[in-house]
Amino acid sequence: MSSKNAIVILNYNGLRHLQTYLPSVIENSPQWDIIVADNGSTDDSLTYLNTQVKQIKTIVLAKNYGYAGGYNEALNQLQGQYQFYFLLNSDVRLTTHWDVPLLDFLKNNPLVAGVQPKVLSDKEPNRFEHAGACGGYLDWFYYPFCRGRVFDAIEEDQGQYNSTQQVTWVSGAAFLIKSEAFHKVNGFDSAFFAHMEEIDLCLRLGSIGDEFYCIPESRVYHLGGGTLDYSSPRKVFLNFRNSLWMIVKNQKRFLLPFLFIRMALDGIAAIQFLVKGKPKLTWQIFLAHLALYRHFMHFYKKRQPQISKPLTYHGFLIWDYFGKAVRHFFSLNKRKFHR
Repeated sequence: MSSKNAIVILNYNGLRHLQTYLPSVIENSPQWDIIVADNGSTDDSLTYLNTQVKQIKTIVLAKNYGYAGGYNEALNQLQGQYQFYFLLNSDVRLTTHWDVPLLDFLKNNPLVAGVQPKVLSDKEPNRFEHAGACGGYLDWFYYPFCRGRVFDAIEEDQGQYNSTQQVTWVSGAAFLIKSEAFHKVNGFDSAFFAHMEEIDLCLRLGSIGDEFYCIPESRVYHLGGGTLDYSSPRKVFLNFRNSLWMIVKNQKRFLLPFLFIRMALDGIAAIQFLVKGKPKLTWQIFLAHLALYRHFMHFYKKRQPQISKPLTYHGFLIWDYFGKAVRHFFSLNKRKFHR
């Protein structure tokens, strides 16, 4: 196994983000190979990379495979060349020595497959960023949340989550993973296209005993919504669809009751969108459910035996948030976090 490490940035029509954020990656990562995998961009991204940036390598993909498929295509080309991959969104700003705590922890903990830094907002540097914050979890019904972000309630960073902590999933915006771990489960599920694929990856690795941690000593700044705005109908569709597909693949007991309850909760969300005058988002949830019906057997066949249970929040996040008005991660019952 090679001792070299690679930062791999997936780009799709992200010229503006590359111009803004790539300099911080180059400046703060002198020991890394920096690779931009271009996902079939139609803007001037490749011209910029080939003429203005000399310190990076490029992988040119034939079309837009999405986040999941794009990384799979790129990392399959790199297999065997690197010990660790740092998967990084194109709209993330790196800081001095961001890599040292992550590498040290991963090298010294053989059961750990991946780690993430503290992810702060590039727009509001004193606040966590939605996509990952300080490490992610799932509740009983597979609703994702983070240290520093419960649904859309995003906390100010006051050092309250500065401890190194085991988490259920690490953020796709910025995470370091052992290349061996990534490839032993064949990477992301390309069918997801984008959104939830990193959670699905962590669940599959967690089910065979691998662990994930957030290392807040390392911090990065993420713009967020760089490809799709958080309120985009397309994003809503992908999040709801992929969450259902993820349940089919990873829920080992009482699958159909879990699906029924989760889809009923989705229906309540759809009604709320309609009441708020957002019928396009209601329609996207309906389409997401249709996608589950059409592809149920495809994802059911992907289910694997569970050797170990991933870390989970054994609570009902919707009740915590809407019924008990919990807006901070630290207010959740810590005894409900276990395998």
